[in-house]
Amino acid sequence: MVTQQHIIVSRDVSGIATVSLNRPAKRNAVSLAMWRGLTQIFTELGADPEVRAIVLTGVGGHFCAGADISEFATERADVATGRIYEAANEATTLALRDCAKPTVAAISGYGMGGGCALALACDFRVGDISTRMGIPAARLGVVYGDLDCALLYRQVGLANAKRVLFTGRAFDADQCLAMGLLDLIAPDGAGAGAHALLQEIVGNAPLSLAGSKLILEALSSGTVAARQSEIAAIIEAAMASADYREGQRAFLEKRRPAFTGR
Repeated sequence: MVTQQHIIVSRDVSGIATVSLNRPAKRNAVSLAMWRGLTQIFTELGADPEVRAIVLTGVGGHFCAGADISEFATERADVATGRIYEAANEATTLALRDCAKPTVAAISGYGMGGGCALALACDFRVGDISTRMGIPAARLGVVYGDLDCALLYRQVGLANAKRVLFTGRAFDADQCLAMGLLDLIAPDGAGAGAHALLQEIVGNAPLSLAGSKLILEALSSGTVAARQSEIAAIIEAAMASADYREGQRAFLEKRRPAFTGR
């Protein structure tokens, strides 16, 4: 287990890493230092061949209440400091969105503001009956940037994105599921549901998963042409991999393949 201030990283034997926001007294509100720490963590986990997938969650019954507003008077006090803060926030979102590993947000309790944005940068979002999600930017005089708005828009569509941003309200679990903020509601808790979802995924070939994620993200962002060399490289790497040969053998031998990511 690796521990940073207010962030805990652990791993299980199946290769699932869990990143836990650990600031329960503030419902895991994210400080500027935490944004920077999360960027480093997601970058390192994404490059670690022993990590097959990542769960992002929070301790103490809440996922994340958003950015730590109490810091704004100093860390986001004016346009100059606001640019620095927003750059750190965006770097975290990009590190999570572009992580080559499958990612799941396990959202119990509040997933508000920056917490909702973190969840939207993940591949999947699993909630439970306690989940409440929303973006109260309009109640704070904040305009969300194009990256966060794009992730919201692609997940819920234009009308629902406007509903989330214009009202600034917290939506309950059923409402989140209906509009697409959640992919599923787990009856036995968000954490258990997230791990159950990943157990269906982590046994598959890592290069195949990374390639599928790369191509789908490029399609979603309209960057396929700009990333053609990257896409071709990962397709060819998969074809040349030991996992490709193992997959064929396992299919012919009617057994479960043992993929290594190589």
